[in-house]
Formats: sequence, structure tokens, C-alpha cells
Amino acid sequence: MGKKEPQPTARVQVYFENPKVEAALRREARVTKAPMSRAAERAIERGLQRRPQADPEDRLLSLDRALRDHMRATARDMTILQELVVEFARAFFARLPDSPADSDPLLKAAVEARIEKMLDQAAFRLSASDRASPVASGGPQGVPGPALAQMESRSFHAAE
Repeated sequence: MGKKEPQPTARVQVYFENPKVEAALRREARVTKAPMSRAAERAIERGLQRRPQADPEDRLLSLDRALRDHMRATARDMTILQELVVEFARAFFARLPDSPADSDPLLKAAVEARIEKMLDQAAFRLSASDRASPVASGGPQGVPGPALAQMESRSFHAAE
């Protein structure tokens, strides 16, 4: 068995016209702690394999962009929802007649209690959606399971 003779190393000089390619190559060399020539060789190998692996920092950059786009869309959606609620309240109060009973403190207290109950039920449904069925565990403020089942049948949660 004879010794294998080493192949002569090919030397190539590359001029980058696109500064982004050079920056990406420098970044890859820095991340892999390899010389520029070794990073260039690996990049060429990946290109010749037709399945290049993504640069780790590029993946992080794409995740950052996706998160930023998601946050922008969520902020837009929340603004739309807020405007819809305000428009609904405007239409509701424009068509709701005022009555002398509106200034009754007992009526105001009853309305506030109903609003608090509604908010508690909504918060319970939201927190219970991650866990088991809310009907089995009972509802907010001691609402038994069967009574909650009746409330659930009218909610958005039942549509899921």
C-alpha cells in the first residue's frame, strides 16, 4: 500500500462587488472562529451541494424580522379592535334613550356588578382555555359547573 500524495492546494483570489456578501462571509468566519479563506471554502462547498445551510446569524435576523412584523401586525389589530369598540359604544349610546332611572345609584351599582361579573367570566374563560375544560372545574366566584355550561353555550368559547 503506497502513501497517498497530497493534492496541491488551489489558490483563488476573489473580489466582492456586493459588500453584503463580504460582510456575511466575515460574519461566518467570526462565528465559526475560522480564517476568511476557510469560511469562503465552506460557503462554496455549501453552494455546490445545492443545499446551503443558513448562517446562524441570518436565522436570528430572520426570526427578529418575523417577530417585529408580528408585533407590528398585533399593534395594528389592537388599534382596529379599539376603534371598533369605540364605534360600537358610540352607536349603542346614540340609540339608547336616556331615562330618569339612569341616575339611580342602585341601578348604577347593579350595572357595575354585572360588568364585574362579565369581566370575571371572560378572564376565567381565557385562563381556563390553556387548562382542562372550564365546565368541569367550576367557574369564577363559585359558579358551579352546570351553570357555567349554560353561560358557555352563549360565549365565543363554545364556538371553538
